[in-house]
Amino acid sequence: MSIETQKRPLEVILDSSFLFIPYKFKIDIFEALEKVFNRRFEPIVLSVTKDELREITKRRSPKLRKQAAFALKLSQKCHQMKVERCGDESHDDVIVRIASEFGYCVATNDRLLKRRLRCLSVSVVYLRQKSYLAVEGVI
Repeated sequence: MSIETQKRPLEVILDSSFLFIPYKFKIDIFEALEKVFNRRFEPIVLSVTKDELREITKRRSPKLRKQAAFALKLSQKCHQMKVERCGDESHDDVIVRIASEFGYCVATNDRLLKRRLRCLSVSVVYLRQKSYLAVEGVI
């Protein structure tokens, strides 16, 4: 690892499913990410993720609304990245595009999103056995 790489924090996009982990499983995701990367990192939340969480707080079951509200509060600890959807892109399409374009890692528990990212050789962090984080790909 070069000295320049060590100075720069690792950028990690957190998707909505990952932001639900602290509420559901009582895990401090920021501490767990620090442990799994063993280096400085910058958590990033895309504007489309915040929009998705806001939508959940309005239109889903009371239980899911509560989880989404907690995730929104948690997202305030992250760098906010304003992104636009291109055409009829879904939330996941935007994450895939931004991660690929900028070489960011993605933290998600979404099985389909993980599969798409894996096909593009994007590194993924996810929760294993409801107790610890695992990394797939090269960091």
